[in-house]
Amino acid sequence: MKLKVLVTPGDGIGPEIIEQAIAVLQEVVAMSGHTLDLDERRIGGVAIERDGTPLPPDTVAAALDSEAVFLGAVGDDKFNSLPPSQRPEAGLLGLRAALGGFANLRPVFAFKELTVNSPLRPEIVDGTDIMFVRELLGGLYYGQPRGWDKEKGVAFNTMIYTRDEVARVARVAFQLAQKRRKLVTSVDKANVLEVSQLWRDTVIEVAKEFPDVTLEHQFVDAMSMHLMKRPRDFDVVVTENTFGDILTDEASVITGSLGMLPSGTAGGKINLYEPAHGSAPKHAGKNIANPLATILTGAMLLRYTFGLDAEADVIVKAVRKVLERGFRTQDLARTNPEGLTVLGTREMGAKVRETVKELLVTA
Repeated sequence: MKLKVLVTPGDGIGPEIIEQAIAVLQEVVAMSGHTLDLDERRIGGVAIERDGTPLPPDTVAAALDSEAVFLGAVGDDKFNSLPPSQRPEAGLLGLRAALGGFANLRPVFAFKELTVNSPLRPEIVDGTDIMFVRELLGGLYYGQPRGWDKEKGVAFNTMIYTRDEVARVARVAFQLAQKRRKLVTSVDKANVLEVSQLWRDTVIEVAKEFPDVTLEHQFVDAMSMHLMKRPRDFDVVVTENTFGDILTDEASVITGSLGMLPSGTAGGKINLYEPAHGSAPKHAGKNIANPLATILTGAMLLRYTFGLDAEADVIVKAVRKVLERGFRTQDLARTNPEGLTVLGTREMGAKVRETVKELLVTA
């Protein structure tokens, strides 16, 4: 099988981490009898500097001509003086809109070897395996009207959803739950917000299509507490855009580092895959960035776009085995460095590739 993938390295540490993830993908794909057909284009700050826009038209065209898009990261503080519509992040929002993906998939799982990195007790986080499904094209981030009248000192945003927008992301959550532990937790604020009342009513209706899946509801404020006290109780969590943005970042403490969280966006013409963390420009070029979230994102790309579950599993197992053997990047070794071997970005990527090859040879 030929896998046609557009690569957009982006800004900051993006090019470094995407390089390692692509190398891992090439290793597992080649050894499995497939080939990667790669194209590379610009997005974000690097595109502003070279093309005058955070999202060049040829990047959009190439994305729509691919089977999946693999993004490093976008953003740099040096562009903060630009209007929001011209900043690097606008390129990512524009690409998401062009591809039409409405369901952001963010798995949060606890590697036993990293429980010491979490501020939560090991007995709380150990065994956690949550798939967050965040609605990505609606809510406060896209709702109209919006504005900021600086003279009057007034700013406003609009949270708005249609029944169809809620139903389609809910179906993604239920379909994922059918292949997991058959539990969906819908998060809203239906005791206060009319938008959340629509959200809840719609999710309840969609649940009737999936009688084998249990549905429960949580208010977002309560959910933020439950994630820190009993994360193992949740399977698939579906929620709207803003709530999902906040809850998934909060859940990063379960893994001990944002550098361990992969992410993908599905539901549109083309799926988009990117690590959950940012571009961290202050770490760019220093060979210290953690590439594991991006490597794990590559596993999601294989699983959810090409249906290569076995190959995706090999990558996840390789990452776990590397951690079991005591190898860490700098961010993962701060809490308990004794007995660990700290690797740079390139060295960690090489270690995962080496382990992938080992697993495939002995399979």
